[in-house]
Amino acid sequence: MTFTGQAYALGAGTIINAIATWKGAAFGVDLKTFVDVELTKESSSFIGTIEGVPQGDTTLIERSMELVLEHFGIEMGGTIVTRSEIPLASGLKSSSAAANATILATLDALGETLEPLDAVKMGVRAAKDAGVTITGAFDDACASFFGGIVVTDNRTNELVKRTEKEMDVVIFAPDRQSFSSQTNVHNSELLAPWVDMAYDLALDGEYEKAMTLNGFLYCGALGFSTDIMMEALKCGVKGVSLSGTGPAYCALVDRNMADTLKKVWDDLGTSGKVIKTKINNEGLTKP
Repeated sequence: MTFTGQAYALGAGTIINAIATWKGAAFGVDLKTFVDVELTKESSSFIGTIEGVPQGDTTLIERSMELVLEHFGIEMGGTIVTRSEIPLASGLKSSSAAANATILATLDALGETLEPLDAVKMGVRAAKDAGVTITGAFDDACASFFGGIVVTDNRTNELVKRTEKEMDVVIFAPDRQSFSSQTNVHNSELLAPWVDMAYDLALDGEYEKAMTLNGFLYCGALGFSTDIMMEALKCGVKGVSLSGTGPAYCALVDRNMADTLKKVWDDLGTSGKVIKTKINNEGLTKP
């Protein structure tokens, strides 16, 4: 007998990268990762597949399924198939989305539930076990799961603040990948005093100022160009940042500015794609 389940989770953009201080902030975006799972008692193995990426590392989604089954004391194996609207390894939280969606799909197959924050923390544990994160990315996982804007303490896995904001999001995603696990942690930690300033801005609700300061800081530390950010600022954008450890950039914009910024970034001639979306305030369920 087999049991099937389906779920999705959101991508997200960065306000504060948590690597320097273990305190972060992020916002859910209306791009999704979808997961289909199948469980069976005929096998004890976990086999993941990333649609369109046949050689992709599936350790995270396999560990996510395994942790759900361990939690309920169920001995089964299964398959996980993911497909995503989120560019992979771009700083747009595709890993957090994959973990969240796999956990929810496995719960769906079992007919079980978890408290929302417990489900998020399970995905964070899976990410740490799989070695795809430095801090556990609790901020990214919360944004992916709950939507809206979240501010977190990743060391204690505390959701400090969540708010909702109606804004468009414009993303520039270059045609290359950058993996969080390979980032320059030492350079990032040198930024701590200034990242703390950005975090305080986020706590005060000054999200656009916070993310722009974050962007310039981390571009400098990680060796990314600030040209794309400067072009956004020239358009009148107030909030733009390197997302995560890159290489994607995100901007929070008013609706009447989204098309303008998209055209400016399209016209840069840099290899990649520009995506226009919005903050997703709905999330998967409320914290």
